[in-house]
Amino acid sequence: MAAPLSSPRTRRPGRVAISAIIAGTLVLTACGSGESGEASSQQQAPQQQAAKVDVMTAQPETVGSVRSLPARATPFAEAEIRPQVSGLIEKRLFTEGQQVEAGEALYQIEASEYSAAVESARASLARAQATAETTNETAKRFKRLAEINAVSQQAYDEAVAAAKQAEADVGIQRAALDRARIDLARTKVRAPIDGQIGRSNFTQGALVTASQAQPLARVVQLDPIYIDMTAASSEVLNWRQDIAAGRIQTTGDESAVPVTVRFENGSEYPLRGNLEFSEVSVDQEAGTVIVRAQVPNPDGIILPGMFLKAEFSAGTLNDVYLVPQRAVQRTPKGEPYALVVTEEGTASQAMLEIEGARGADWMVTGGLEPGQKVITSGFQNVRSGAPVDVSSSAPSNMTAMNSEDTPATPE
Repeated sequence: MAAPLSSPRTRRPGRVAISAIIAGTLVLTACGSGESGEASSQQQAPQQQAAKVDVMTAQPETVGSVRSLPARATPFAEAEIRPQVSGLIEKRLFTEGQQVEAGEALYQIEASEYSAAVESARASLARAQATAETTNETAKRFKRLAEINAVSQQAYDEAVAAAKQAEADVGIQRAALDRARIDLARTKVRAPIDGQIGRSNFTQGALVTASQAQPLARVVQLDPIYIDMTAASSEVLNWRQDIAAGRIQTTGDESAVPVTVRFENGSEYPLRGNLEFSEVSVDQEAGTVIVRAQVPNPDGIILPGMFLKAEFSAGTLNDVYLVPQRAVQRTPKGEPYALVVTEEGTASQAMLEIEGARGADWMVTGGLEPGQKVITSGFQNVRSGAPVDVSSSAPSNMTAMNSEDTPATPE
């Protein structure tokens, strides 16, 4: 008899056991392979590479504290030409824009009326002088007669009074003659100062009146010329406080501080001027103080009303670090800082105190120490604490060589 086939129920437990063993083995294999893969990936991850940077060695220096201020040119002297007598302009005696000297004739006003007035005053003076001679002689005769009682004392006194009155009349007529001569002279309008004359507001044949509101022309003296600098009152206060505290050392004679002038296009005026004075009060509306300089202007290059920039030395600053402007960055709040290299070879952020600029450098008064290496280039991809590789080094004043007269704008 054939053996009976085994039932599916009798084979199922064996299959289930085998499947469980195989599944467990796969799970252990997968876990083992995951841990070993993670470890191997950590071993294969490269270390952070040090960024190559250029640095400069910070060293304290003594530099000039230069103030750069906006300015306007103002004439050294200015005169508006107005007639002092009335009449018709016969002739203009100058060319517009030319240089004139004090006393030079500019206009000729029709003078016939004033010449007649002079002659009339001269005749009146002659008549008064004749009358005075007659009264003087009469007074002398009455004096002798009064001594012998030939005339009364009253008659003598009246003769003396008449003589004095005649002398006074001579004085009046002489003054009238002088006044007529002055008016005649004023028919020729003359320049009151040396300078350059502008356009004429009246032409030949125009009627002008004495002391009229509109000037005939305007004369300005341009050599030398004034440069009026405008400084904020707070800036002047800080400047004086720095000097008082010793942070700025004044040098030389303060009454002969040289001033450098620059035009709007940035070019430098070749001649130097000197400080004259500063206002003793503050403009209440603008909150500014005017600082005036006198500058030679022999060629008339600087014209009144020009917008300029004037620079002058305010003394010297001690223990200042000159840091290239490209090496200084700003925080979101606008605070300046630079990256320096630590002894461990990593980058570190140093907050800076900036006094102003000198050429392409900032004048740093705080935040650095002597000998620190300031990163000047290659810091774009460097963060604080990251390792750096110093590729080159330069002295602290490499961007400010031979810049003694380089201007500094206050911060």
